[in-house]
Amino acid sequence: MKLTNNLTDERIRAAKPADKPVRMYDGGGLYLEISPAGGKLWRLKYRFGGMEKRLALGKYPAISLEDARERRDEAKELLANSVDPSTNAKEERAKARDERARQKAATRFMLDNEGALSFKLGTRSLYLTPAETGELRIFLEATKEVTPCL
Repeated sequence: MKLTNNLTDERIRAAKPADKPVRMYDGGGLYLEISPAGGKLWRLKYRFGGMEKRLALGKYPAISLEDARERRDEAKELLANSVDPSTNAKEERAKARDERARQKAATRFMLDNEGALSFKLGTRSLYLTPAETGELRIFLEATKEVTPCL
């Protein structure tokens, strides 16, 4: 399917905000939404499961016209494989958030070769001997099914 690309960088830069959000369509469901405050956001309108959906692709000029078209094409490829781009994006963000949390925990908690645990709590550091680390593991294993009362 040949997509008609109607937008140019010159037209985008010249676009001014109005009292209501303005949409400048490019083709294939891609459009630039200009808010009354002047913000410019790339969006993709598509259908999945019989419902019309919209996906935010990023802010202009951080995301160029060329990049927005590439992101549109990637989303269309997901749709062709029966994958909802919105759900896929949420899953990717969740994976990235989990990875950041894992990396943060890896810098806070250190286990040495002998089994001693050290970790940081704000500006404080705590060091557990290998024996104390073993006791902590037993405690955590025994209490992992217990729901804390808040």
